[in-house]
Amino acid sequence: MRQDDEQATPQDLVRSDLVRSDPDRPDPPAAPSRPALLRPRDAATLIVLDRSRKRLKVLMGRRHAGLAFMGGKFVFPGGRIELSDRQMPVAGALSQRADDALRAKLPRAPHHLGRSLALAAIRETYEETGLLIGTRDYGAPDTVPEGAWQAFAEEGVMPDLEALHLVARAITPPKRPRRFDTRFFVVDRKAVAAERPGIVGPDSELTELAWVDLDAARKLDLPRITRVILDDLEAAAAAGFPPYRPIPFYFERHGKGLREEI
Repeated sequence: MRQDDEQATPQDLVRSDLVRSDPDRPDPPAAPSRPALLRPRDAATLIVLDRSRKRLKVLMGRRHAGLAFMGGKFVFPGGRIELSDRQMPVAGALSQRADDALRAKLPRAPHHLGRSLALAAIRETYEETGLLIGTRDYGAPDTVPEGAWQAFAEEGVMPDLEALHLVARAITPPKRPRRFDTRFFVVDRKAVAAERPGIVGPDSELTELAWVDLDAARKLDLPRITRVILDDLEAAAAAGFPPYRPIPFYFERHGKGLREEI
């Protein structure tokens, strides 16, 4: 017998038994459950610029229409960090300013976070477009992780993080099926050391690639945040990507979209 039953009167016990045994009595309403919020995954995007002519152009790719996340949209290549990104040798390091900004507002950020993010952007760009960003000046890396990085060894390309500039950071709003804490890097087209054909196609993650100027890019079917980043990109490019410029950071709090600088 439960302790509370030992302290109850006989009348209380009868009423309690009737309540528990009455099949017609509706069950008390269950407390509404709050859906667990997805924690954003660290991710990186690489914007490849062509500044060989007067009008700045960017490389954009259309995502396969059948993909659950941003299917059919034009995007910059990118994706989340993988373990191999921590293990890949590099030719040049990120600037200290970029590394500090990448770890800003993250009190327990690992020391290798900036490096891993930059390498993730380079690897994802190769996986989605076939472009290998880096340099052949130092020869092939001595050892590389398994997977996509093998192509860099085969082509004699060493990733060069010094060529990358940080442009922005954005976190996917809550209550979305997938969430990413994405850092947007930019690199000049001159940093493309090699290209492998056959990666973009009707059955690939990106079904087509296009070099477009910023006005043409804004007319494409873009995610909302991509339109915002294009404005930040245009302003940073016009200023010559000064190393200590403020980095815009976009996120949502209590249903309100916010922009801060880091």
